[in-house]
Amino acid sequence: MSENSDYSRNVSLRLSKVLDEIGVNERMVIKRRRLELMNETLETIGQQLLTHGGVNVYHLGSRGEGTTTLGLNSDIDVLLTLTRLKVIQDWSEWEPDKQNMLMIQDDTVSPGYCLLQILRGDAPLPEDNVYNQYWYRDRIGRVLLKNTLLHISTSSESVRHGPAITMEEIPGYCGHDIVIAIPCHQWPLKARQWINQQLEGQWPTSDMKQYCKRTECFVVGVGGKGSVNEDIEWRISTSLAERFLMFSLNITQIRCFILMKMILKTFITTQCPDSISSFMCKTVLLHSIKSTVNNAWNENTLLICLNYCLTILYNCIVNDYCPHFIIPENNLMARRFTVVTKQIILERLSYIISSNGSALLEIECDQLGSRIQNTFLRLVDFVPEHLSCVISGNLVNIIARRVNDLIMVLLNKLNKTNNIRLLLQTLYKYLMKVTHDMNQGQNRIACSAIAKFLSMHLGSALASINIQSERSVCRESTVLLSFCLNIDVASGKLKLASIFYCTGEIETTEQILKNIEESYDLIVVEPICKCYAFQHFECKRAFNKLCYEADDEYTLLQSITASCVRFLRCEINCCPKELQHEMFRSSQQDLPYRSENDEWMNLAVIDSLPYLYFLQYKTYSHLRRNRDKQAAISNLAKCIVEEPNFGHKETALNLLGQCMEQENKTDAALQCYLFSLKIRGRNNAAKFHICRLVSSMFGQGMH
Repeated sequence: MSENSDYSRNVSLRLSKVLDEIGVNERMVIKRRRLELMNETLETIGQQLLTHGGVNVYHLGSRGEGTTTLGLNSDIDVLLTLTRLKVIQDWSEWEPDKQNMLMIQDDTVSPGYCLLQILRGDAPLPEDNVYNQYWYRDRIGRVLLKNTLLHISTSSESVRHGPAITMEEIPGYCGHDIVIAIPCHQWPLKARQWINQQLEGQWPTSDMKQYCKRTECFVVGVGGKGSVNEDIEWRISTSLAERFLMFSLNITQIRCFILMKMILKTFITTQCPDSISSFMCKTVLLHSIKSTVNNAWNENTLLICLNYCLTILYNCIVNDYCPHFIIPENNLMARRFTVVTKQIILERLSYIISSNGSALLEIECDQLGSRIQNTFLRLVDFVPEHLSCVISGNLVNIIARRVNDLIMVLLNKLNKTNNIRLLLQTLYKYLMKVTHDMNQGQNRIACSAIAKFLSMHLGSALASINIQSERSVCRESTVLLSFCLNIDVASGKLKLASIFYCTGEIETTEQILKNIEESYDLIVVEPICKCYAFQHFECKRAFNKLCYEADDEYTLLQSITASCVRFLRCEINCCPKELQHEMFRSSQQDLPYRSENDEWMNLAVIDSLPYLYFLQYKTYSHLRRNRDKQAAISNLAKCIVEEPNFGHKETALNLLGQCMEQENKTDAALQCYLFSLKIRGRNNAAKFHICRLVSSMFGQGMH
């Protein structure tokens, strides 16, 4: 790298300051990683429950590494590994009760790729028979596995990119790149050569490489570009080792990578899409770090480091050669560019490098260019916490929604079971599996969150059975429900209050509701709904600030989030009759307009805050406390209007309409149902309420 002049030092410091302002700082990188690892754990637990241990999940790429910004809006890179399949490299690794495949790397295979020879299940011997279209016999008689086996069928919401299926971004949700992989428990020979190559003082250190060696490798279903074996080659992935290397970088190195991605997005992707990938930029960064001393990477030298990486990238493109960092025989740029594309990219990179930083003023991503200008003109005060608070709030909100998404998937599966005994057994089995998996760290935290939701529904299902037969609640039910009271600020307690209301214990119900209202800080608490995809608006400012300041986000979730309150049909006796209508919202005419993601409509689901006010209204009605009753109905109407992130406003309006009917305000009730239909025109219980109300009004008129 060149000598650090006063100019480059000044620009570097200002650039570092701006990146800090948009959330690229050590605190936020660590927070992003910690929460994305929790996301990864939650999704793995869900897959383990649904597939009986057949799938592990890894969140890789920019979000998992903490190398993204709001403006970059990176997709989530999800790697699903099929644990019942096993790639071996030596016959001694063969294992019964698994589909074993022998990795083959010979002169016919592209560098960084392999073939998978299928082995018999009863003995460590080659398979002789070709049983389906995914098995292929080559010219020397080996039965090989085609990589098309793992190609997920695309839907209207997804697009295939190599081995990945891209689930396109929808309002309120980021996109997903999903890759299915097969685990390889031993590192391939070509990758092991990297482990053994070590020079004194060189990065990565020997200890880092030994850690990498202990991580799993995978093979993913894509062949070398232009290879004659493209359908039967499998790419070797060392993504977990690469993630570890990214975790070891300092903040300047991370900022350099983020700037490279911003440059890519601004200057190259617009003209040459699908040419240079962020993975190539990452590889160039790792090679650059390896070839320099570590103390060269600091805030004072950020511009020099960036230009150095861009120069390395420029030379790679000139030579059509960018070696994979761990398996250098794999050239990431082989057959990548046309002559025209190559010329455009080189011209763009040359312009950026020669500008000595001024080209960065053209970057609109995260308003980087205008923010840099502001540091020179001093037009705006530097407030680094603002965007970091917004990012922190988004991250914590995503965790809460991930838990709810997982629970919703499990509940939708359970709700299809008509046999109540089988349903209870399945719920109990899920709960025992999650409880057994609790240990230290991320897994303990994630399992605890899921266990509380499962405990709540198991307790409520038992209570529903008891209420139907005895109008009381058994001890087992109350023990299970007590375990989940602090699942968040409201939903667990609301479930308990609902059960007491349905058993006629009105005073106890009133005390629980009073406790919830005192805990529910309207300025802070965010409603959480993941029943379906809808546009989420920015979280409350106080919520974001608390999320930024927190180091224990899971404990924080219990006091600043409020999930939906859900009732399975087997829990019908635990919810008031006004809410039971929501379980039967779909007429025969409505059913064709439901999608596979609308199974939640078979449940009764309501946001916590409106349900709190509705239960208060019903409770105070029984207690004949008219002033409190009127305050409750007023609060119910007010929160429907003022809270933008409720997921079930139509249900809240239906409950409000029924309250209005009980107040003999039929016109107001009808308006509530009509507003409800404006929100959700089909599969809405409001249709039933309108028909019933109009029939009642017409009958009274005739009388």
